[in-house]
Amino acid sequence: MDEWVFELVEGGGLAGIFLLMLLETVFPPIPSEVIMPVAGVVAARGDLSLAGVILSGTAGAMAGNLFWYGVARMIGLHRFRPLIERYGRWLTLDWPEVERAQGLFTRFGAAIVGFGRMIPTIRSVVSLPAGLVRMRLPGFLVWSTIGTVIWSAGLAIAGWVLGRQFGEIERFIGPVSTGVIVLVVVIYIWRQLTWGRRHRLSGTVED
Repeated sequence: MDEWVFELVEGGGLAGIFLLMLLETVFPPIPSEVIMPVAGVVAARGDLSLAGVILSGTAGAMAGNLFWYGVARMIGLHRFRPLIERYGRWLTLDWPEVERAQGLFTRFGAAIVGFGRMIPTIRSVVSLPAGLVRMRLPGFLVWSTIGTVIWSAGLAIAGWVLGRQFGEIERFIGPVSTGVIVLVVVIYIWRQLTWGRRHRLSGTVED
């Protein structure tokens, strides 16, 4: 995968980085943990500027972030409710939880979006709840950009410093990304197993 990304970055330049980060955000075929360090390595060779790499990577990711925000905002919570009521168990969500999440985004949306952009896996999906609860677009753009710049710059600078040894970055960030995915899966399984008990206690058991 690394050599393929090298070829795309070297051949496509800043436009290639933009496209890869856009695809990574919309439908992650290649993680940013590979794309941006590779781009940093290419910049270290003098083929691209480090600032250009960071800006193009951030712009690509933000284009993907806006795509999912727009999709979720068009759906809206009022259209999302029938889906929750019908498939809530498999989504491990019920409507009171959605309303609580709406309250959290109303109060702390900026922090959730900003920090979410710097957490592997979460960074690609945090646009969805922001759009569903209709977080204000200026705030979404500002805090998404801040978090995305920090994430993209950190990876690109690490690749620039380490040169071709970007595998060292993967050895550190790879387990973190895997750990987040495993945690999400464990939480999902736990919520499935405890779904009936939680809803009996709340008086909202669903068959």
